[in-house]
Amino acid sequence: MSSLLQLFAWRRWWPEPMALSPAQKIKAGLAALLAIGVSAAVTHWTVGNAPWLAASMGAASVILFVLPASPLAQPWSFVGGHLVSAAIGVACAKLIGVPVLACACAVGFSIMAMTFLRCLHPPAGSIALMGVIGGPAIKALGFAFVVSPVLFNSLLMLGMALILNNLWLRHPYPRPLPVANPHQVADAPPLARLGVQADDLDAALAHYGELLDVGRDDLAGVLALAQRYAAARAHHGLTCADIMSRDLVTVAPDSSLQEAWRKLRRHRVRALPVVDAEHRVLGVLALVDFLKRLDGRPEGLRSRLMKRFGQRGRASEVGAVMTSPVVCVAATQPIVDVVPLLSDHGLHHLPVLDDAGRLVGLVTQSDLIAALYSGVAAA
Repeated sequence: MSSLLQLFAWRRWWPEPMALSPAQKIKAGLAALLAIGVSAAVTHWTVGNAPWLAASMGAASVILFVLPASPLAQPWSFVGGHLVSAAIGVACAKLIGVPVLACACAVGFSIMAMTFLRCLHPPAGSIALMGVIGGPAIKALGFAFVVSPVLFNSLLMLGMALILNNLWLRHPYPRPLPVANPHQVADAPPLARLGVQADDLDAALAHYGELLDVGRDDLAGVLALAQRYAAARAHHGLTCADIMSRDLVTVAPDSSLQEAWRKLRRHRVRALPVVDAEHRVLGVLALVDFLKRLDGRPEGLRSRLMKRFGQRGRASEVGAVMTSPVVCVAATQPIVDVVPLLSDHGLHHLPVLDDAGRLVGLVTQSDLIAALYSGVAAA
């Protein structure tokens, strides 16, 4: 009885709120309007009197422009799902003489094929149905229906999705690849070694026994972001200004390499911010910048450094050797924002800027470790 009451509980039937701002909702609708209009017009001008728009493109536009990160919206799912379903729909129409049975088989076999081929795209189910009940025009086309309008529409819509999602809606499409270890080794980045692992996510998704409309990488990103919010709460809003070094040793871009080398040795630091007269960051000069620009001659390191210092002109200046541009952070930025930069992205020093864009400090891996240790010790 209780389970029956839960079935009719109103909260189970009420949709969850959509994580889309009003502006995003309007832009997604306009993107679909533009994509459908362009695809229909180009296909109509090209194929003439033949069917020039597959009805499934309307449903596909919802996924392409509202849920572009979904596994169901990726290019192979979208194009492959449509082609497979269209071919199966036409085949069922030709081989099965009973229309009702042909419709059922077209949709059922399309779902099977899409899942096995990893190109599941829900709107493609309607294209399989269209291959059976699309009318005399579709029947006359036969398997040519797979090419036009289905393939033609799919490629046009895919092109519009690539342009509009990346340049206007600001959604990376197709879904970006996971961030690799910057050191090009098999180990996962440091943050990925803690907490929930990829195998844990696979096991959790498999536990459901059904397809969820979220990829493992997207789920991992949501968990990582949630961990950052939790960490920010645990560290009571510590910012870069709270942990940065303020008494900085800097160098000008036209300073000599010898002067910069002396500063590095005298102050026992590994990097020098390179700033202009207004204290704006132009780059960073680190020990590795000296080493990676030395040639491979058999002389010792000391002799090669001396040759480098002995060069004349701009080749002997800091500006010719420094790393630029440089990733910088704001003084008001929470320290949890710099954790991925200093752990997973291979950075060791982060210049800290004030509201006017001037250098006011430097956050290093040591500063971050000390801050995190202080938070753990206090807890």
